[in-house]
Amino acid sequence: MTTENTEIDQEIDDVTLENNANGEQIIIEELSLEEQLTQDLAKEKDKYLRLFAEFENYKRRTTKERIDLFKTANQEVLLAMLPVLDDFDRALVEINKSDDELLTKGVELIHEKLKNTLVSKGLEQVEVKAGDAFDADFAEAITQIPAPKMKGKIVDVLEKGYKLGDKIIRFPKVVIGQ
Repeated sequence: MTTENTEIDQEIDDVTLENNANGEQIIIEELSLEEQLTQDLAKEKDKYLRLFAEFENYKRRTTKERIDLFKTANQEVLLAMLPVLDDFDRALVEINKSDDELLTKGVELIHEKLKNTLVSKGLEQVEVKAGDAFDADFAEAITQIPAPKMKGKIVDVLEKGYKLGDKIIRFPKVVIGQ
């Protein structure tokens, strides 16, 4: 009887009886101190790993945002300079019609210097030309003209487009065939 009683007493030590809301007795097993500490450690370890992963994602995201910010920091200034570059392009076309070689050479030098400065700041021209297939992701159609042989293709480029890094900051304005 002692052996049976000892085993039953040990089982009773590991089990607690409680009454639920209906007054029925339910059995709740109590964990040993070691098991409880193991579970608590596992919970804390999981919380730590989640927090560490969240922090790594935060660092990666802020680093990417900072790089993107540096890439596009000059965007407003470059956008303001694009009309000046366009004016230089138009001026070169008109000056090349004159016979004054010194004037042509001087304007070309200033134009190249401005262009090289803008390129060094990350500005790139979006390459589209007459005959290319029209893609609304890379060009803006200003108008369509009847051109059976050029249907869906670029007929003329009215204004050059530019990008800063991978982002297009001004779409080329084109005329497409209909």
